[in-house]
Amino acid sequence: MAKHRLSKRGRYIALATTGVAVVAGAGVAAQTSMAATTWPAQKTYTGRAFDACTAPSLSAMTAWKKDGYYSGAAVYIGGKNRGCAQPNLTKPWVKSVDTLGWKVIPLYVGAQPPCQQSGNKERFTAATAASVGAANANDAVAKAAALGIKAGSPIYLNMESYDTTNKACNDATLAYVRSFTKTLRAKTYRAGLYGFSTSSAKAIATAKDRTDLPGNLWYALWNGQETTTKDWPWDPKLYTDHSRGHQFKANSKETRGGYTINVDRNAWDAPVAIVG
Repeated sequence: MAKHRLSKRGRYIALATTGVAVVAGAGVAAQTSMAATTWPAQKTYTGRAFDACTAPSLSAMTAWKKDGYYSGAAVYIGGKNRGCAQPNLTKPWVKSVDTLGWKVIPLYVGAQPPCQQSGNKERFTAATAASVGAANANDAVAKAAALGIKAGSPIYLNMESYDTTNKACNDATLAYVRSFTKTLRAKTYRAGLYGFSTSSAKAIATAKDRTDLPGNLWYALWNGQETTTKDWPWDPKLYTDHSRGHQFKANSKETRGGYTINVDRNAWDAPVAIVG
């Protein structure tokens, strides 16, 4: 896999050694439940999207948009565990690609679980999960706002695979995710989570206590199926109303309009950034 998360080998190892459960909550209703808050209408997109380690150049984005295969693009807006530099990712770049018709999907690589088998720069513990989650969310909002990504937009928290059968680790992870989500919502940003269908996404989806969990779920299931419904692993009533993304293929080296980019492929039916 590209350097934006674990290596491809590392991610397959993580997938092979973890097994957890998933159940997601309702979509928009969960996002807009905070009383006395006026939420901007969410902007949704249904179609193909890609994510790449580094945001491509504006020239590449222009050429790829003319090609017409993709209309959604996920970008890594921040986080100490973000794997690639982002020389192209600026406020003018975001505005320009939005004007071209791209649907921008903000992704934040936050702290990772204490039991995770990877060399991440930032981790949380059971004792620090809530405080780190809040700090990460505040940073994510600041990074999004600096790029012109407005309130009402989603921010997807990148949570890599971990041993969800480790109860202490799983409890700490849920505490971190809840704190991140609650803090985002207090600042009128919608919460989403990117994770694996066998572990991190599954743990969020199957949590019995739905309090302060993300209202959008982006699940990695590398089966080559471009769908958010036919292979949905959990209760079909969960994460409906435009609240799902599916990363169905990793490391797809593609050339469009003369520009080659190594991307992950996604089927998308979920909120995207409001740019202004």
